[in-house]
Amino acid sequence: MKCYNYNLNNKNLENVINFEKFKDKKNILVQIFCGNNHKVFKKINSYIQKNLPQATIIGATTDGEIIEDKVTTLNSIISISIFDKTSLVSDFSTLEDSFENGKELATKLIKEDTKLLILFTDGIKMNAEEFLNGISSVNNKVKICGGMAGDNSEFIQTFISCQNKILKFGSVGVALNSKELKVYNDYRFNWSAIGVEHTLDKVIGNRVYSISGMNPIDFYARYLGTDVAKNLPSTGIEFPLIIKDEFLNTARAVIKKHKDGSLSFAGNLKEGDIVKLGFGNAEMIMQNPIKKLKKSLEKINPEAFFLFSCMARRRYMPNFIQIEIEPFSTIAPTSGFFTYAEFFHKKNENKLLNQTLTIIALSENTKEKTIYIKKKNSKKNSEYARTVKALTHLIEQSSKDYDKQTKKLHKQKSYSNSLLLSQKQFLRHAVHETNTPLSVIMGNIELYEMQYGKNAYISNIEVAMKNIFSIYDDLTYLIKKDQLDNSKIKIDFVDYIRSRIDFFSQVALQVKSNFIFNFTHKDMPMFFNESKLQRIVDNNLTNAIKYTFENEDIFINLSKENSDYILSISSHSCVIQNPKKIFEEYYREEKNQKGFGLGLNLVKRVCDEENILIDVVSNKDITCFTYKFKGVANEDIIA
Repeated sequence: MKCYNYNLNNKNLENVINFEKFKDKKNILVQIFCGNNHKVFKKINSYIQKNLPQATIIGATTDGEIIEDKVTTLNSIISISIFDKTSLVSDFSTLEDSFENGKELATKLIKEDTKLLILFTDGIKMNAEEFLNGISSVNNKVKICGGMAGDNSEFIQTFISCQNKILKFGSVGVALNSKELKVYNDYRFNWSAIGVEHTLDKVIGNRVYSISGMNPIDFYARYLGTDVAKNLPSTGIEFPLIIKDEFLNTARAVIKKHKDGSLSFAGNLKEGDIVKLGFGNAEMIMQNPIKKLKKSLEKINPEAFFLFSCMARRRYMPNFIQIEIEPFSTIAPTSGFFTYAEFFHKKNENKLLNQTLTIIALSENTKEKTIYIKKKNSKKNSEYARTVKALTHLIEQSSKDYDKQTKKLHKQKSYSNSLLLSQKQFLRHAVHETNTPLSVIMGNIELYEMQYGKNAYISNIEVAMKNIFSIYDDLTYLIKKDQLDNSKIKIDFVDYIRSRIDFFSQVALQVKSNFIFNFTHKDMPMFFNESKLQRIVDNNLTNAIKYTFENEDIFINLSKENSDYILSISSHSCVIQNPKKIFEEYYREEKNQKGFGLGLNLVKRVCDEENILIDVVSNKDITCFTYKFKGVANEDIIA
């Protein structure tokens, strides 16, 4: 096998290529990598077809070209490979369905001894991942390489070719059939994930509609700036979404922006995918790739390299991308182009990649060869290179530190959640187990009073038990509120308040207070949840008892205003300093008073749920809590 690479560089083909040397050759593969316009691409194809009618010809427009140790743009490269022990078959497909397109092309190309498929697709309309799935449906063992055509980052129209056919849409390919051809493939990624994880909320195929609750364009604007978002996809392709895969990290770059704010990517994504934004790790990109590939390459003794690299690599590091390409040309003739997405094969699976450099090494030579890695002497741009490496290292290390801190916080959060769950479980069991002894004590107090009558000691026990019952009811509601029956029943508001006053009257007498209950209507029916109503009434009554000065009465007033009921509890007590804060969880103004600071917070929750308005007035003369039950006084309720 021999490979010859030609750089047109705006020259005429007849002045660059001596076609006479190929006239008698049979198995000729010609690859055209064209960074010029459509007319130039067509002219090159026609001229080669005319001068080498026996050749197998495929081509693609580019976003940059690779020839030996050079990277070019707006140029055309011709790669001519002569095979001795390999036959070639080329074909194309223009089916609109991407999966069926790949299936049709694979059916046309793949034979029993096919070692490699070189594949090019258009770079705009084709869903390349579905295309590769179509290839796999026919045969998932044959290695593939190639990529999606480019148009110098215009994202308007790309072209591919097969023989004398120039296609705006579809795919072209050539099968290399041989029993002796050795094929080695590999890839370099060197893109690192950075920042927080994001979830893809809505995805259809390769089109993303929502990322972590954000419009995709707004997402890019937030993290990369409005200028990048405005100029997508021509800018921002250097910062793809990165998804962790089973055997390699996969990047997905933007290829199209839609008016509704959604974005199309060069490959399918799935709803629920966890992604991060990525950035090019310049330090890794600038390392010699042959160092890691050396042993594998020595085994096949390469006679040609075909490189298909993502456009983002060239655009991200235009001054240094050549460093990544140069080492290959010291071993064998090297050519390729910068794509809109790269095709790769590993472990019987075809993968669509972004941001990568994919490598194909070919050889018909049976001997192995020792490869020597040359040290670079060039100091060109060395200071700038060190700066780029340093900045990359800073970003990389900051990202690692952030991930480490995030994991630590997640661990602490998980531990805290387990403690809260254990605490809640303990309270649930404690409250459940408390119910029986409380009931037994209250029952025995009543039996004692029936047999022996009241005395001061029994009265004190009864008062304490009623306070405990009130706390018990609050805890029960707090723990089981989500499981409690929220149904509403018919309640006479007057009778209900009277019953709760009777329950707490003995407690009020302990602090030498009396309840004074006034109401404007004899019957005040409503539909309400009894458990929620108890939270409002009981907490206000017990707070009034707790904070009212000795020998001061507690006034409960209930009135009707149109379809609303208005309940107010007032007394003479210390002035409340922060009326708004008293409804906050665990807040207590008087630290010497016992309690958890949960009662009024529960009241506030109930009022928010039931659309009850709260008003608090507190001065040196009076402290009054007023609750307006809106729209509950329905005239249709029969008293």
